[in-house]
Order: sequence, then C-alpha cells, then structure tokens
Amino acid sequence: MNQVLAMRAYIRTVEAKSFSRAADQLELPRSTVSKLITDLEKHLGVKLIHRTTRSVNVTAEGWEYYRRVIKLVADIDEAEQAVRGKKDKPQGHLRIDVQVSFAHNLLIPALPDFNQEYPDITMALGISDRTINIVGEGVDCAIRAGSIQDQTLVARKITDLEYVTCGAAAYFKSMGIPRTPQEVADAHKKIIYFSSTTGRIVPLIFNRQGETLEITESQYSANEGDGVINMMLAGMGIAQHLRAFIQPHLDSGRLIPVLQDWHQPALPFYVVYRQNIHQNERLKVFIDWLMRKFG
Repeated sequence: MNQVLAMRAYIRTVEAKSFSRAADQLELPRSTVSKLITDLEKHLGVKLIHRTTRSVNVTAEGWEYYRRVIKLVADIDEAEQAVRGKKDKPQGHLRIDVQVSFAHNLLIPALPDFNQEYPDITMALGISDRTINIVGEGVDCAIRAGSIQDQTLVARKITDLEYVTCGAAAYFKSMGIPRTPQEVADAHKKIIYFSSTTGRIVPLIFNRQGETLEITESQYSANEGDGVINMMLAGMGIAQHLRAFIQPHLDSGRLIPVLQDWHQPALPFYVVYRQNIHQNERLKVFIDWLMRKFG
C-alpha cells in the first residue's frame, strides 16, 4: 500500500463526501480510491468510514484520524515544494470558480498577465453566479461577491466595487430621467438581480446623508449579472450595477448614469478556499496576483 496516497485518498473522500468525486479529483479510478481506504483501515485496525449506497459517513475514529493526517500530508507537501521551489517556478493545474461578471469583465482580460508571469500554471474556470460546494466539487478557490457565511472557508477580500444607477439612453428618451429615487419607485420600470442559489433579491438601494430608500418591486429580474446589463442595454428599465463591469457602456453613452448623489453600499469581492489545508504554491501565487491586480 502506498500509505501517503492512501492518506490523500482518505482526506479527499472525507471532504468530498463521495468516493466518486474524490476519484475524479485525484484522477484515479473509483475502485482504486475505495481499495486504498480499505487497505488503510486494515493497516490501522479501525473503521474510518461507514459506506452506504448513497453516502459516506465518517466514524469518530475517522474524524480523529482526518484531523491528524491532514496536517501530516500538508507537511509532506510543504517539504516537497520547498525543495522544488529552489529550482522550479510554480506549476500545475488550478480549478477556480468565478462570479460571471467578475470573470468576463475583470479576471479574463487580466489573465494574459498572469500567464506571462506563471506560464507553467494551467487553469480551468467555472463561470457561474451560483454558490458551489468548494470542497465537494474539488475547486481550489472561488471568487465570490458579498459576505461569506461559511465558517469552514478562508476568505480574503480582493476589493470593494461601487454601484451606479443607470439605464439605456433610449429608455430615458422615452421615459424621462428620474430626479429622485421616489420617481424611480413610482414611475419607472426596474430591473433587479436575484440569487440563483437562494432566490433572494438584491434591492435597489439609495442612500444620501442619512436618507435611505429601498426598492424591492421590479418589472424584470435576472439571476445573472450580465443578464441585468443586457436588459438595461435593451431599454427595459433602470438598474443598479457595478461600475467596473459596465464602464465601457457608460463611456460609449449606451448607458446613462442617474441620481449620482445617491449611493448603494459597495459590494465586496473575496477569494475563498478551504481551511486546514496546505496552500499549494500555485494557489498561493494566484491569490497574491489577484490582490496585486485588483486589491
């Protein structure tokens, strides 16, 4: 038995809660992962996992072993990377999940710079507004908007992005430009974003010197940021969107900002990754690059 490989298979199975997902992430046959863990249990003389057709349940001894072995494997990785680091640049493959508008408008245009600096790191981007299970889906890190509630994840803030209230020039030509937030509420069509994961809407919020108006009713909504942009460009109504994502449309005049003395609180973006694991060198340099580029 390759004991270190068996430890890795066990760690990944516990975190993914599935032999199949662990096998996919390790690029091994499922039968190999299952046998590695069976051999590990025989070697230790204890049951680590109760297997059923639908789930993987970790025993009390299994959790104790997991807490200890994850540190041991991290130390092995760190020792290997310390030696390799003296002669090699970071290399390998990263799986990254990215919010749609951040991916298309900020990250992807900047990736050639990262590739030039780290040509031996390859990357797979999962582009979606849904909140994925980072551990279960074998993702190295995710770029997410808003507060991070999962206490099992490490979250480092990349940046805060400001909102702007705007609509298409053709829409304002037809409907007129609102002078107050109350006019938006009473007399204009609104476009609102809602979460594809929870269904929760992100209201239009107007703050100015202690005054606040929050608008939750809308004629149109979308669960993806670029969908909101395209609805605005189509002249369907007024929305609030992040300036960094729509600046080209503002510069071209296709979108017109309004009520600029009223503000929606800025939206924080975080890079998040698993706790209690060694941060491999390729992930570390990617996160450092993110902070330099957008922080």
